Amino acid sequence: MPLSIDFKSGDKIIINGAVIENLGANVRLSVHNQAAILRGKEVLSAEDSNTPASRVYFALQCAYIFPQNQDEYVESSKKLLTEYLGACPSAQPIVDEIFENISNEEIYKSLKSAQKLIVHEGEILSKLGAELDGVAVE
Repeated sequence: MPLSIDFKSGDKIIINGAVIENLGANVRLSVHNQAAILRGKEVLSAEDSNTPASRVYFALQCAYIFPQNQDEYVESSKKLLTEYLGACPSAQPIVDEIFENISNEEIYKSLKSAQKLIVHEGEILSKLGAELDGVAVE
């Protein structure tokens, strides 16, 4: 079944490593074969990968977009995941999910799981910030 993509004016999309920007009117695309596709909202720049979880996402994103270097990026993401888990054991279920997706060679699914890791990281940092605020008040 083809993948339908609404491609709005000004939006960017990556298809098999090529960045494509819609400079005209809104378009609806239909992709009929296997392709590595990331919509603009799913793309994380190197500059924006500035937290441990976002670095995991970025490495997996590169593994997905650049299959010729996939092994290198997957190994990097595994190392980052192991380090993350050492610092944040509560992320174990999400990390397990990412590792499972990687072992099943489902890199796009691992990206979706890495989004959960970013959310988890934000929640942990928010809790820590609230705790520190509570200590500072006392």
